[in-house]
Formats: sequence, C-alpha cells, structure tokens
Amino acid sequence: MLAWTLFILYLLGTSYLGWLGLRKTDGFSSFAIGKGDLSPLQVGVTLAAATASAATFIINPGFVYVDGLAAFMHLGLAVYLGFVLMLLVLSFRFREMGERMRALTIPDWIGKRYGSDNFSLYFGFINLLSFAFIVLLVGGISIVMQQLLGVTNTVALLITLVFVTSYVLIGGTYAHVYTNMLQGFLMVGVTLLILGSGIVVMRDHPDFWGGVAGAGENLLKAVNPGSRFYSDYFSTYVAGFCIGGALVCQPHILTKALYVKTNREVGSYIGIFSVVYLLFTLLLLTGFWARVAVPEAALADPVTGAFRQDLVMTVYLREQFPTWLFTVVSVVLLAAAMSTLDGLLVGISTITANDLVLNLLRRTRSRLDEEGRMRLAMRVSQGVLIVVAVAAFFVSLDPPPLLGIFGQVGVYGLVLAAVPPLLAGVLFRRVELRTVWFFSALALTIHFGLYLYGERLFGDAGPAFANPGVTATIALLVTVPPTLILSLLARRRAATQTVQS
Repeated sequence: MLAWTLFILYLLGTSYLGWLGLRKTDGFSSFAIGKGDLSPLQVGVTLAAATASAATFIINPGFVYVDGLAAFMHLGLAVYLGFVLMLLVLSFRFREMGERMRALTIPDWIGKRYGSDNFSLYFGFINLLSFAFIVLLVGGISIVMQQLLGVTNTVALLITLVFVTSYVLIGGTYAHVYTNMLQGFLMVGVTLLILGSGIVVMRDHPDFWGGVAGAGENLLKAVNPGSRFYSDYFSTYVAGFCIGGALVCQPHILTKALYVKTNREVGSYIGIFSVVYLLFTLLLLTGFWARVAVPEAALADPVTGAFRQDLVMTVYLREQFPTWLFTVVSVVLLAAAMSTLDGLLVGISTITANDLVLNLLRRTRSRLDEEGRMRLAMRVSQGVLIVVAVAAFFVSLDPPPLLGIFGQVGVYGLVLAAVPPLLAGVLFRRVELRTVWFFSALALTIHFGLYLYGERLFGDAGPAFANPGVTATIALLVTVPPTLILSLLARRRAATQTVQS
C-alpha cells in the first residue's frame, strides 16, 4: 500500500510539472530547446539526472558485481573523465554557433554548419539508433517497478510508457527540465542514503575487501582477465575514457548548451553537473557491497531461475533497508530512469520532425509557410512519441538478456557518427563536408562490423569485442585523428591562399 501511495504521489507531482511545462511551451522551437531562459542550476541538475539514469542507478552496479574493479574503473572513473572533458571542449562553441544558426537539434546544427540538408537528413535517420537506449531505460524501469509494486512486466511497461510519453507530449523540453529537477534532487538524496548504507556494510565486515576478493579471483584487479568486457587495459581504461567523451554527442546531452543564453552560464552548469554526476557515479560501488551482503542465489530470475546481474541494485536495497525505506528508495530509482527516458523522447521526436519530415518537406513544392511548417513539425513530433512508445512496449515484452549491452551498442553507434563533424565543426572554421561525412560513415561501419564479426575474425588475438565500448573506441581512434588532421591542413591551405592573394 505504501509503495502505491508514494508512486501515485510521484505521478501527480510529475504531472503537475508537466502541466507547468505546457504553459511555457508555445511552439515547436520552445518544445525542442526551450526559450534560453533556464538557469545553470536547472540545466546542470537536469543534465546530471539525464546522464545518470537507469544505467547508473539500476543496471551498471551489476557489471561491478560480476567483473569487479575493472568494471568500476571503466564505467565509473574513465567514462566520467572523458565525459566532462568533452563537455568542456564542445559546449561553448556549440552554443555560440547554435544560437547564431538558430539550430534546434544536433542534426539541425550539423546540417547548418556544413550547409547541407542531406547531411542533416543522414543524421536524422541515424538518430533512430537511440531507440536501443530507450529500450534499456524502459527495461530498467520495469525491473524496479515489478519489485516495488508487484506488477507484471506488461503492466509495468504500460504504466511507464503511457505516463512518461504523456507529460513529454504536452510539455516538451520544459516538462523534461522541470521534472528532471525534481527527479535530480530526489536522486541526490537517495544516492547519499545508499552510499551511507555501503559504509555500514563495510563497517560491519572488518575484512570487507578480503571478502570481495574471496568472492571472485579477479574482482580486485585493475583488469579482469576472466571478463568478457574488461580483460585488458585498452578495453577497461582507454575505451572507457574515449566512449565517455563520445557520449556527450547524444541528442539530449549536448543540446543542453542551447538552453542558456551565455557561455558563462554554460560554464556554471557544467560545474554543477560535474559535482552531481560524480556523486551518482559512486553508486557503482554498490556492486562491491552486494558481493558481501547479497547471496548470489538471491539474484536468480524468479521465472527462469537464471542469474540476473540486472537485479543487483534492487536486491541489495531490499536486503539492506527496512521495507518502508526500500519502498521510498525504489520510487526514486524509477524517477532516475524516467529522468533520462523523457529527455530521449524529446530528442528522438524533435529530430524526427525537424530533420526528417521538415527536411523532406523542404524538397517538395509545399505551400506551407514557416509558421505552417512549425505547426506540422509539432504534430509530427507528438506522433513520433506515440509510435516510439508503442515500439518500445513490444520490444520490451521480451527484453534482451543484458539490457546494458543492448543499449550501449545502439547509442554508441549514434554518437560515433556525430563525433567527427561536431569536433571538427567546433574546432575549425574551414572543414570539407566530404571529409566529415566519410569518417562519420566509416565510424559506424567499424563499430557495428567489429561488434558483430570481430571475435569471429580475430578470435582471442583481439580485444574484448563483446564490449561495445571497445568497438566504439577503435572506430573513434581510426576516424577522429584523420578528421582533425585533414581539417587542420584545410585551414592552413586556406590561410596560404589568403596570403598569396
């Protein structure tokens, strides 16, 4: 009864914030990125909540439980450092240029930066890969909701998708920011509570790290030779750092720079984000605490009896907290997952409307004026939300065994394609379209090619190709340096021609 009461209160509170978002939304532009009137605190907390999500709060502690220190260093420290550094590199110029070009999305920014509607259309299609991450989030929410409310997977999926899609449908970006502010502060409180419980576990087990080491041969090694994902330094550290940087190029991440009006505000929200997100990252330590506090038998799937690493966080909380407190924390875990889901839904709907539908419409002899096109884009973006929700429901009825890996494969492909044009476009004034387009497509080909066929082609001689972070990093290392070198040479040629003329 308590669980349902708290959950309904959360739904009502979030719905009210969605209604406030509706009052601020007066067209497609404000639906997509707001009006530039959001504060650094709002954007920083929203960005941290949207970045952490179900992966950090629900899914990733399971990887630390299975693979130990190597997983913590990869998913935690390495990803964090890469993410913050890339955020600093891209955000300031991205905001300046986006404001000048009146860009609404990353594909829109890229298309206008390179003067190519076709390039924008290309990214509009690639953005559909974010659907894989939506499935990850919906699956993570369902796991917690089943444990918390005692409902079936089907009911959990229906509640999640109908609710989140509804408030995004009416409020867009403002609903996303307002609800993420609530969700973000709830997540900070629960994070401190869970970290406190971990300190208690370590205090109650004087030889805590000895217990962790005894639970698995390689759990406290810098790399885990027995892991499918983190068996060498490249897979663990280099891949983590590189993919952390690439993840900034997600549609619902980098476009936060367009929510504010000055570079000073950009610096402020990045500072706020860095502190809050580091706190969230420490939750991965739960994988170690669960090794000592949770018997492996408790992590069996109730239906199949198979081991489920995705259950580590929820089972740990159930074992460590009294029922009422477990209920409170679980509601916040649902909020954590929904905080990223709503951002992704805003991104995929606005990009599909602006960079697919309107892009194609401009190629016809449509009689619609600019105002008419914006109204059409608004209707299309709302229709896309419904289609995505329905598709996510059916895929999540029988979810992939490792939701974390499934989501990573898709979202890494999305960001890999965007890194070359975004980095070159921010760092250099003169960049050839054919250069960034070629290396963008090559990055996608390498990532998916190695993930699907790498182990078959290279066997044990290659790195851990089962880790999509590895295949993505190889793709980045092959494509980003030549993109930047060729762009630098193009700038020098242009400077030489200017001097000679």
